[in-house]
Amino acid sequence: MSKIDPELKKKLLKESQAPFKGLRRILWIAFSGSAFLGLLIMLLKMSNGSELQQNNLLIQLGACILFPTLLFLDKNKDS
Repeated sequence: MSKIDPELKKKLLKESQAPFKGLRRILWIAFSGSAFLGLLIMLLKMSNGSELQQNNLLIQLGACILFPTLLFLDKNKDS
């Protein structure tokens, strides 16, 4: 018989199936915040009258969609 607590065993098994899940979530949150901050700065520059390349704006919008989506999908794997 194993002397390991059943709750600890369950937690260790879950961690072995999805290593670095906490680190991934922190990274998705940091990348999302960075993308939204960059978009805000770009929008403020546009409202100031500065010209921006359309490619840069599209990349920023893509990042604002991609990183929160990855965070959402990573959370739903628990269910």
